[in-house]
Amino acid sequence: MRRLTKEDLKTLEVDLKNYFPQSLQVYGYIVQLNRNGQRADPVSVLVDQWPEFRVLLFKPEFREKGDLFKDLTVFSKNDVYLRDLLTHSDVIDWKILICLAAELHHEKILEVVARNRDVPMKKEAVCYMLVLRDPSKLLYVDSSSLKLSSLNESHLELVNRSWKFGCEDSKLMIKNMILNFPSCCVLDSNDQPVAWILTYASCALGMLYTLPEHRGKGYAKALVTIMSKRLHSQGYPVYCFIEEENHLSYSLFTSLGFTEEPDYRAAWFVFNDL
Repeated sequence: MRRLTKEDLKTLEVDLKNYFPQSLQVYGYIVQLNRNGQRADPVSVLVDQWPEFRVLLFKPEFREKGDLFKDLTVFSKNDVYLRDLLTHSDVIDWKILICLAAELHHEKILEVVARNRDVPMKKEAVCYMLVLRDPSKLLYVDSSSLKLSSLNESHLELVNRSWKFGCEDSKLMIKNMILNFPSCCVLDSNDQPVAWILTYASCALGMLYTLPEHRGKGYAKALVTIMSKRLHSQGYPVYCFIEEENHLSYSLFTSLGFTEEPDYRAAWFVFNDL
C-alpha cells in the first residue's frame, strides 16, 4: 500500500466529503492531521492506489503496549478489494492484539479474513453515528454559573476509571487525547472535574461523563453544547458514536439537534484478544 504525503492528505480531505456518512470517521482523522500534523498519535495513512483509491487504512504506530489500544480504521469504496487486501496483504500484523474500526456491514468480510488468518475475532461494539449538521440550531445553554476548564494530565486516572473500556492499557490513549485534542470539564469548588467530555483523534466527541453525585444539573447538556460550538468554529466535523444500548446518551444528543445516520452503523472488531 502507498503511504500518503502531507499534500496527498489535503487532496484526500476534499475527496472524502463525497462519501459521507461512510467516510466521516476517516475524514475526521484527516482534518486533525491537516490541522495539527503528527504532533499526536503518529499514524500512517495508507491507500491501495492513488489518487483513485479503493481502500483507505489508518494505521497507528505500535511502539509500546498501550499503543495496542489505538484503533486501526478502514474505509472502503469497494468491498471486494477490501477483502482481498486484508486476506493477502501483510499491511496488518495479525499476530498482535488488533482493534479494527469499520462499518458493521463489513462483519462478514472480517469473519472470512479471521478464519483464513486463523485468528480469533469478536465484535466489541456497535454504534449509531449521530451528526450535528447545523450547530446554529443548538439551544442556548446558560453556563455562566459553571466553572469550566480543559482537562489536564492530572485528570487521567479519573477519566480512565470512569470510562466503560478503561483499563491499564487505555491510559496512553486517553493521555494523548487530553494533551492534544479539545476537551471540556466542569470543576467543583476545589477545582476538581465533576463532569467532562473529550475528543477522539477522529474528531468524534466521546467519553462524556458526570460523577453520580453531580447528575441532574444539566452538566452533560452544557458540555456537549459548548464543545460542539467550539469544534464547529474551528472547522471540525461535529459528530459522535453512541452504542446501540445507550439510550440515555442517544436521547441527550438527539435532543440537542444531533441526527442519526440511518443507513450507517459503526462497529469495532477485536482480534487476538485471548
